[in-house]
Amino acid sequence: MSAYQPVVHPIPPFYDASSHILILGSFPSVKSREMQFFYGHPQNRFWKVLAILFDEPYPESVPERADLLRRHHIAVWDVIQSCDIMGSSDASIRNVVANDLSVILDTAEIREIYVNGRTAQRMYRKYIKERIGKDAVCLPSTSPANAACSLEQLIKAWSVILEKTE
Repeated sequence: MSAYQPVVHPIPPFYDASSHILILGSFPSVKSREMQFFYGHPQNRFWKVLAILFDEPYPESVPERADLLRRHHIAVWDVIQSCDIMGSSDASIRNVVANDLSVILDTAEIREIYVNGRTAQRMYRKYIKERIGKDAVCLPSTSPANAACSLEQLIKAWSVILEKTE
């Protein structure tokens, strides 16, 4: 097992003034940090779920992924700005400093905030909810670590975002 490393979030938030929903993960995986974009692990089902929900081709590249988000008014970031972490393990996260969501909330007309999984939900409630006064809807994690949740179950649960992206 790898040792704890202090890591500062290297990926800027993805949003623009027309973003209507905000999806927050906990902290980017090693693969995402290498790619410099969200949900970069090939087994993470985030992009597959969104492509199916919006009836679009699977976005392979970062520009295709960014275009999909932009077309559907989706902002993406993470709850955590920096932490000590072992590899990509959410369970190992400690010494958390939260991101300041005002950079997005002051620019975009966010209708709903969703968190991708229980770790993101726990961190959001602990570090952000009281500061901004808004709860977040927890969706099942698209991470490969959430193997108990099938793709079909993810699609059904994540379909709630469709009503907020119009």
